[in-house]
Parts: sequence; C-alpha cells; structure tokens
Amino acid sequence: MEKTFTHIEDGRARMVDISGKADVSRRARAAGDIVLSEDTIGKIREGTVEKGNVLATARVAAVLAVKRTPDTIPMCHQIPITGIDVDFEIGKEAISAVVEVRTVGKTGVEMEALAGVSAALLTVWDMVKSAEKDESGNYPHTAIRNIRVLEKVKG
Repeated sequence: MEKTFTHIEDGRARMVDISGKADVSRRARAAGDIVLSEDTIGKIREGTVEKGNVLATARVAAVLAVKRTPDTIPMCHQIPITGIDVDFEIGKEAISAVVEVRTVGKTGVEMEALAGVSAALLTVWDMVKSAEKDESGNYPHTAIRNIRVLEKVKG
C-alpha cells in the first residue's frame, strides 16, 4: 500500500517520497476573511491607509507566500508553480481573499493556496493595525476567520 502521509518513526519525521508519481496538472483554491471596522474598510476603499495600497501589498505577500511555502511548512515539497491568482472582495465588515495556485507536478498545491491566503490576510492586518487598535492598543473586533480549501483539482 502506498503511503501518502508523512510518518514519524523513532522520533524522526520523514517527507513522503513522491518520485514514483506522474506529473499531473493540479489546481487548488483557498479562501479566508478578515473582519475589520467599517471605518477601516472605508480607508481601504478610498486608498487612504497610511502604509499604502493595502490590497496590492497583500496580493504581493500572497504570491511570495505561495512561492516560499516549503520554507515555512517543513514537510511540503518544492514544486513548480505555474500560476497564481489572488482576488479580494470587500464587504461591509470583512475583506475576503481567494488564492488559486496551479502546477504540473507530483503533489497538490492546497498548502500553497492556504499559505497565500494566510499571508494576504496577515498583511491586511499589518497595514491597518493602527486604524484597528482601541485605546489600550488591542484589537477587539479584528479577526481572521474561515481559512479553508475551496477546491482541489487533479488532472
């Protein structure tokens, strides 16, 4: 039986050997949301956030995170990324990010898509944190939520 998971023997983690698998077209889409105040969302829409263009910066962060996923998630294989799309939807109380990643390779790209969404949302938070802080320096209403794989396609 083919093992499709990383296993630990004698306290050692081992990366799954995918050398026998064929290269196949693969695609994954992941999404997540960041909850923000209406004032902050207004500043993002108007382009008046002090640190600059929030969504453009978050898009670049998502692309970088996709490309660097094996550097931050130890058992992820380095794979050839053939395409990345990053989209945002601005709602009344949240911004949604969707990242699609494509490859032709031996393993899926869902971890890369999830890493892209996470980095995009964290970048949004970083860029608007001064607007989101309360008087004590905390973030009582800001939240990242619902990070998930929307779709994984092989072949």
